Amino acid sequence: MSSNKEVTDKIMEYVGGVHNVTNLYHCATRLRFNLIDKSKFNIPALEKMPEVLSAVDSGEEAQIVIGGNVGSYYQEIMKNYHIQDNNENNSNEDRKETNIFKRVLNAIVSIMSPIIVVLIAGGMFKVLLAIFTLFGMNKQSTNYQILNFMADAAFYFLPFMLASSAAKRFRTNQYLAMMMAGVMLHPAFSAMIAAKNPISLFGAPIRLVSYGSSVIPIILVVWFMSYVDRFAEKFIPNVVKTILKPLLIVVITAPVALIIIGPIGSWLGDGLFAIINFLDKYSPWLIPLLIGTFNPLMVMVGMHISLLPLSTASFTKYGYESISGPGSLASNLAQAGAALAVSLREKNLKAREVAVSATITAFSGITEPALYGITLKYKRVLASVMTAGGIAGLYAGITKVVRYSFGAPGIFTLPIFIGKNPNNFINACITGVIAVVLSFVFTYFFGVVNTPVKTNEPKKIKNVIDGKVIPLSEVNDQVFASGSLGSGVAIEPNGNTIVAPVDSTVTMVYPTGHAIGLTDDNGQEFLIHVGIDTVKLKGKGFNTLVKQDQRVNSGDPLINVDFDLIRNEGFDPTVILAALNTKDDQIEINDQQVFITEINSSDK
Repeated sequence: MSSNKEVTDKIMEYVGGVHNVTNLYHCATRLRFNLIDKSKFNIPALEKMPEVLSAVDSGEEAQIVIGGNVGSYYQEIMKNYHIQDNNENNSNEDRKETNIFKRVLNAIVSIMSPIIVVLIAGGMFKVLLAIFTLFGMNKQSTNYQILNFMADAAFYFLPFMLASSAAKRFRTNQYLAMMMAGVMLHPAFSAMIAAKNPISLFGAPIRLVSYGSSVIPIILVVWFMSYVDRFAEKFIPNVVKTILKPLLIVVITAPVALIIIGPIGSWLGDGLFAIINFLDKYSPWLIPLLIGTFNPLMVMVGMHISLLPLSTASFTKYGYESISGPGSLASNLAQAGAALAVSLREKNLKAREVAVSATITAFSGITEPALYGITLKYKRVLASVMTAGGIAGLYAGITKVVRYSFGAPGIFTLPIFIGKNPNNFINACITGVIAVVLSFVFTYFFGVVNTPVKTNEPKKIKNVIDGKVIPLSEVNDQVFASGSLGSGVAIEPNGNTIVAPVDSTVTMVYPTGHAIGLTDDNGQEFLIHVGIDTVKLKGKGFNTLVKQDQRVNSGDPLINVDFDLIRNEGFDPTVILAALNTKDDQIEINDQQVFITEINSSDK
């Protein structure tokens, strides 16, 4: 078994090395990297590592799914690698992003991900309290009251944790951000709110709003503070910056927070509550149906985290939530049922072992092993899971199942559905049974296609551009030359058009046009990388002719390249063709022609 250091060394190699990483953090199950050049993100090699469940390019981030022990690997990386805090690069990318919805979603996910562990801790603490009361603990006793405020601390002081996380996202001072949370939660301000007498600051009225357990207001405040921070950094002379900069930030941000931004955040929260109340009243089945159906896809891209602010706000106001919990229960147990069916139906021994392990974790509410090891590898299994999850979610919605505490919904966390309504727990159990049974039946009879046998017959592939073919080991790029991305060849180009080497599907088009990923009919993945470090040209000289998911034939044009511009800008124009996850003995150069032994995708 590999040590943590050996594993993390490989991970860093497969993300392109420490100099390719601008930022790294982790959530409950994933390492989340921001990379300079994503074409060096070696997904096939990562997915062959036994410690890695999956590797995902989510657009903004390169995510490596590890599981529950992700924290130990994160600490190992941070201990052994000096990763610069270059979030400014990411912030600049966000500002270039024109899709406002995507910018907001990315911000919510990155802010909420680090604090999920706190919400789970507080939520499961409340589950224990609910169980204690079932066995006779008196809610009026000091034992209960002390334990209750211990659990409540995770939620009441949530703005402090959000302030810290948001400060990292918006690149401003964490401690000043937490000071703003302190201003909004100060006991003196809370006493004024309780007194219900009108208050003002220099004549400007302050709305009497309690910000305990709130989500939106503090995020908006820290976002505003980040701009005040930049303003102060730019205009305050260096000689007095140490003293005046923090003072100016607080003097501007704190009043604006109480007078303007906090109330705006509160109004936005009220608007969200109005939407929630409308859906609960007129179509309570809709959200559990949608979450039950699409949760696997949401988890795959990390979008499920964006529901946390709504769930948290609902817990705070009502003491329960129906936004993500019921649908997630249906989806999680549907994945458990599918994994169980695959473990019984699949003939491939290795695939069965993966399915057995995934079944256990999915029943526990942790679905990543099932999602990446089973569900997403079989299209019909994914359809089975989504169908069963949707039907079970519909039942949960019709019977108005709600979740009373945070926690990953599964068999062992069913007590999070115990509350004032005794039927709620019963209907949650029925929801789980529906999900497991339907998903098992759909998958067992319709979902599993046994793993195909690989082919090893060499085939000729077309050069991607006219020019002199040279060994990949001679390329002036350590990542490619070392073969860590797979074996391949390099071409010193004579022409200007990059063409497809084989009949294939375009699986990745890098935004700057300097790299394209292809997958052929046998599942072999290819990476075409034009030039060395040409990502720095930011698209100059590249005209991409294809789109992601487009079907291409061998010889079809992919990119028109101005190699004269590349040379004049001082970059090496060498074109690299890498057959990902292959070995040196599977590539042969013969009279400037290239031959490759195919690797079937089932072996990855």
